[in-house]
Amino acid sequence: MRPRSLMDPILGIAALFEGDGAREYLGEPVTQAQHMLQTAALASVAGAPPPLVAAALLHDVGHFHGVVTGAQLMEGTDNRHSDTGADWLARWFGPAVTEPVHLHVAAKRYLCTVEPGYHARLSDASRFTLSVQGGPFTAEQAASFQELPYASDAVALRRWDEQSKDPKARVPGFDSYRGMLRLLLRPAVVSVQDRRGGGS
Repeated sequence: MRPRSLMDPILGIAALFEGDGAREYLGEPVTQAQHMLQTAALASVAGAPPPLVAAALLHDVGHFHGVVTGAQLMEGTDNRHSDTGADWLARWFGPAVTEPVHLHVAAKRYLCTVEPGYHARLSDASRFTLSVQGGPFTAEQAASFQELPYASDAVALRRWDEQSKDPKARVPGFDSYRGMLRLLLRPAVVSVQDRRGGGS
């Protein structure tokens, strides 16, 4: 029989936070899990709708599933974690969750182009990864990004992302989001879970 964590996406994601999430976050003073939990907490405080809170919580999950690790990203290889994470999450969640995840790196490149002073506020690690991820957008790229569905959500996520690197922050843990995530599962996934008797 398959382990329950593989049958139930919420349990599987929780296991990632407890396992891979304890790793260093790209040269920042927090772990990957701490960073994502802080991002979700800021989204919640801002009154973001549940799908965007979920996107904030899960935005860097691609670091857990990328072919290239976060450490290799810091060594100068783009692991395309936004694409990897969004594709992985799309098995269970709709675009209101996955598209801000998919676009959050592009949102950094966009803000560096359109917002004076944004680049200077980035952490050293975030400035370095920006160079690996393609650098600031051109004016044409920024204009195209702005027209994308969920672009505004991705920009909001990006702002919370940049503020979520405080080693002293105390925020709700993953368990506080389990019910919300389960309500956001695509209907076909819920139907399968109901047949299996899954739940957390």
